[in-house]
Amino acid sequence: MSDTTVDTSTGTTSDAPTDRAGAGRSRRRPSFQWPFVAWLVIVWVLLWGDLSFANVLSGLAVATLVSLVFPLPPIAFAGRVRPLRLAWLVLHFCYDLVVASFGVAARALNPRHTPVNSVITVRLRSRSDLYLTLTGELLTLVPGSVVLEADRNTRTLHLHVLDANDEASMARARETALKQEERVVRALASDTELAAFERAVSEGGVA
Repeated sequence: MSDTTVDTSTGTTSDAPTDRAGAGRSRRRPSFQWPFVAWLVIVWVLLWGDLSFANVLSGLAVATLVSLVFPLPPIAFAGRVRPLRLAWLVLHFCYDLVVASFGVAARALNPRHTPVNSVITVRLRSRSDLYLTLTGELLTLVPGSVVLEADRNTRTLHLHVLDANDEASMARARETALKQEERVVRALASDTELAAFERAVSEGGVA
């Protein structure tokens, strides 16, 4: 619909569309982010350490408020799931989880061992925010490494690594992070993304 306005000085009329503003407002209206809210509720209950109706309800209220005040930017997924590659990603992650857990426990129980930790930077090859996020999450979930910062502009992860006290151990940690990214990309990337990633790997750049 449009409103007709009359110019009193010339007597002419013109149509002024009024529905664009409303359409713009509807496009800018934030959507409710259920996965984000559900994750925050789970974290809230875990922090309180008690699965009760009151904790779930209060967590839901806090999570809803946070999601409305600080909405997450949308992350587009243009890839395709490759079941065998995804299964390999999950199995390799479980293997890393078990091995790293025993390794950290052995270091903690050895009174003669004093670990020397390091902060390293790893520049990823994929340009996707989703793959960067998944790679960082998987690296953080494995004991012994924590992502301190992720720079989406330079595709760089800053990792705190346990017991990396020389160049060789830091190089192994970087290689571990890059291998994790590669498994994520090969499990979820589209053919175009995968081809760009493989070119970046061969050329030593960014896809």
